[in-house]
Amino acid sequence: RMKKLEKKLEENKIKEEKEAQDLEAMVQHVEQNLQLMTKRAVKAENSAAKLKQENALLQVQLKNYKTENEALRLGQSASLAAVKQNADLALQNLLTVITNSESSIKQLVSGAESLQLVADLLKSIDRFSEVSEDGQ
Repeated sequence: RMKKLEKKLEENKIKEEKEAQDLEAMVQHVEQNLQLMTKRAVKAENSAAKLKQENALLQVQLKNYKTENEALRLGQSASLAAVKQNADLALQNLLTVITNSESSIKQLVSGAESLQLVADLLKSIDRFSEVSEDGQ
């Protein structure tokens, strides 16, 4: 009976050693998985930090672009206002030139009519002098 118990004890020791080895192997496997997951987590955290920085940079760029866009719109509005003002000034100058031209044309027509009257008078005088020479 003693030998049987010793044999059973030996089998239990072998079984416990095998279970201990299996348990040790499982612990090593879990530790490897834990290290791998830790590496992945660190990598993900670094990636997230880089993405946050990039996002912050893009937000600043977006704000700058919006500001620049608004400035361009205001500049365009100012340019349109300047163009309108220049067009109004040109229109006023053109109307002044037209008014002055009309006045000058009227003066020229009046002068031409006066010259025509003088020419007619000279012709009349010329006729009078021809009639006077014949009549003397």
